[in-house]
Amino acid sequence: MTRIMDFVAAFFGLLLLSPVVMVLWTVLYFEHGKPIFIQTRVGKNQKPFRLVKFRSMSPKAANLPTHEISADLITRTGKFIRATKLDELPQLWNVLKGEMSLVGPRPCLPTQDELISERSKRNVFNIRPGITGPAQVRNIDMSTPKLLAETDEQLVQSLSVAEYLKYVLLTVTGSGQGDTVRN
Repeated sequence: MTRIMDFVAAFFGLLLLSPVVMVLWTVLYFEHGKPIFIQTRVGKNQKPFRLVKFRSMSPKAANLPTHEISADLITRTGKFIRATKLDELPQLWNVLKGEMSLVGPRPCLPTQDELISERSKRNVFNIRPGITGPAQVRNIDMSTPKLLAETDEQLVQSLSVAEYLKYVLLTVTGSGQGDTVRN
């Protein structure tokens, strides 16, 4: 059921929000020439996929987890799109393709060995990663791998249509702050 909801939401989300996507793409293009950020992440069954986001950091930022990157690398527009979660809009494409869900554990980098190990122990990779979920709305980020994996495990065990809708609603109404960056 959630795959159908994902597909419908992603399709209509991309369709209805295409003017916003085009404006953001243009603004980000003129800000630093590279509006889209593509990064390999770990998906369902630990299969790698290419996650798509709007670029919120300088193109010279290292390919590291967000909590390991200096906040100085976030661009002026990046601060706004991260605060409003608009940087996540292109991930609707990943949802449409079936690589992600709207609700699930945030996909990690293949280099995050501790988090991958903790998630593997808890069967977190049995479901698609998501744009949002309990960890995001509770501000639990990848800097605490064990806590994050435990929270993800709870999601895997309790995900229902009602829970799915709850996390989508909480995210749309502003819960959570996204991944922490170093100061």
